Amino acid sequence: MYSDLSDMKKVLFVCHGNICRSVMAEMVMRHLVAENGQESQWEIDSCATSREELGNDIYPPAKRCLSAHSIPFTRHAARQITKEDYEHFDMILCMEDYNIRNLAHVLGPDILTRDASLPNPKIHPLLPHDVADPWYTGDFEATYEDVLEGCKRLLK
Repeated sequence: MYSDLSDMKKVLFVCHGNICRSVMAEMVMRHLVAENGQESQWEIDSCATSREELGNDIYPPAKRCLSAHSIPFTRHAARQITKEDYEHFDMILCMEDYNIRNLAHVLGPDILTRDASLPNPKIHPLLPHDVADPWYTGDFEATYEDVLEGCKRLLK
């Protein structure tokens, strides 16, 4: 399922449902990487901690926000993070602390302790503050701005 290119940066964005924040981050990051001609250097994906939206496409207001910023997107099917994802990806970037805590429920209770003990932990927040969930706030623009900031930091 996954490539084995060791020099490739492998990043997984995570949120609760994988229909707004994490998939917006995936599409924004893909766009930034393409603008910089670095597509062959990155593997970028997104997923959820929950099973609530499995198989669902990007939430329509999130699509409208991406379109308003000329960020291309493709058909998406929300999915839940797996243990294989944890093993495969170099960085797992969560949109909020709640998502990090939920990883323990999905991947096993020892995952956060084990990850924190690694020389280079994989699990991190995207930003020093939570990326607000536009499903609840309705403010897709604020979410986009946070996602863009996080992706630009990551690209550097």
